[in-house]
Amino acid sequence: MSVTSGARMKPLDRLWVFLATGFGSGFFPFAPATFASLLVTIGYRFLAPQPGPLAIVWVVGIAAVIFAVGIPLSRRTEEILGPDARPIVIDEVAGQLIAFAGLEPSWTVLVAGFLFFRAADIIKVPPAGAAERLKNGLGVMADDLVAGVYAHIALRVFLVLLAWFTRSRM
Repeated sequence: MSVTSGARMKPLDRLWVFLATGFGSGFFPFAPATFASLLVTIGYRFLAPQPGPLAIVWVVGIAAVIFAVGIPLSRRTEEILGPDARPIVIDEVAGQLIAFAGLEPSWTVLVAGFLFFRAADIIKVPPAGAAERLKNGLGVMADDLVAGVYAHIALRVFLVLLAWFTRSRM
């Protein structure tokens, strides 16, 4: 069954699509993945736990749950909307959270983390491209998990360099 073929969705299918599209944000007409990442970034600004070891566990735990739930959600939503459907953005939600995990929600962290994640998600540095080719919803989720890890590492390096540069100029 495909929505594009004009078939009507069942109520449960509507729920799957609603969740997989980030509460409908994936239907944003321009760059839905970027829009979903931006919404996660804004949400992180206001809902992030205090930085520290427990914050990392908390945010990674939430991302892991989203990742695990996102696999069947993505698989079913691809069956409904078609393969590699652009409105599926639950993967951006998990990946963007990984990029921020354990970091304070300062404007520097938010802007840099958002940009690093979007770049990593678009460029698909290996093994992200290979991860994207996995089947049954796993590929939808896995490439953004890889992008989130890359973005997190880049963000941490950036913050260390920024702190060093700022101190050395004083």
